[in-house]
Amino acid sequence: MRISAGCQITYDCPQPTPMMLMVSPHPSRLPDLVGPHQMSFDPPIPHRDYVDGFGNTCTRIVAPAGRLTISTSFVAQDSGLPDTILPHAQQHRVEDLPDEALVYLLGSRYCDTDKLGDTAWAMFGNGPTGWARVQAICDYAHNHITFDYQRASSTRSAADAHREQVGVCRDFAHLAVTLCRCVNIPARYCTGYLGDIGMPPPYGPMDFAAWFEVYLDGAWHTFDARNNMPRIGRILMARGRDATDVAIATTFGPCTLSGFNVVTDEVTT
Repeated sequence: MRISAGCQITYDCPQPTPMMLMVSPHPSRLPDLVGPHQMSFDPPIPHRDYVDGFGNTCTRIVAPAGRLTISTSFVAQDSGLPDTILPHAQQHRVEDLPDEALVYLLGSRYCDTDKLGDTAWAMFGNGPTGWARVQAICDYAHNHITFDYQRASSTRSAADAHREQVGVCRDFAHLAVTLCRCVNIPARYCTGYLGDIGMPPPYGPMDFAAWFEVYLDGAWHTFDARNNMPRIGRILMARGRDATDVAIATTFGPCTLSGFNVVTDEVTT
């Protein structure tokens, strides 16, 4: 299966504004690209890439005063298989975890473990461990939060989402990540493309998606509290502790988002 994906994002800036973009496929997906990953700017401006501390490809620019449109496009080869389910995957004791996994047990900007620790242990501390525990957390987050795109908030933390019981895909992911960390399962936040391949209509407006990965049985595994079912065609862009680490655009100055469009389609010809 081949998937055509990309985005077009437009900003209006009152003055030259440095930006950090995370709109490229994750380096782990580069071998799957069919042809180059195209990134363009209108008007044309200098840009350069670097790899951050979490292994993501970031692009640095200085947006000029006025309107800037950022466009990306690529075609990726995909297995066409849904997310893997491994119900017997076991949870590690904290003392047996690899050093690099420990940071994903800690609280972060949107994953406020200090506020949800008692809740997590009360709800999930005495039940199954490993894969079944993560799935129970996904079930809870999926049923506890009502999806409402009109009530998206860039400042809502996991504890806020738990209390307000409303949010978008990032809030489902933040809540599930936080509850996993609280019961000693390393969990990291992911963002990328996820279309409606294999799903029945009607289809909602396309956007970037958020899901998460947990460390079980010596490997990282994909879970999705928003959809709460195996999906086809995920294309990872970035991983981190939470949405702060993987923001599509981090702007260092005032600007207005005036256009946003995401495309993810199966190539059928």
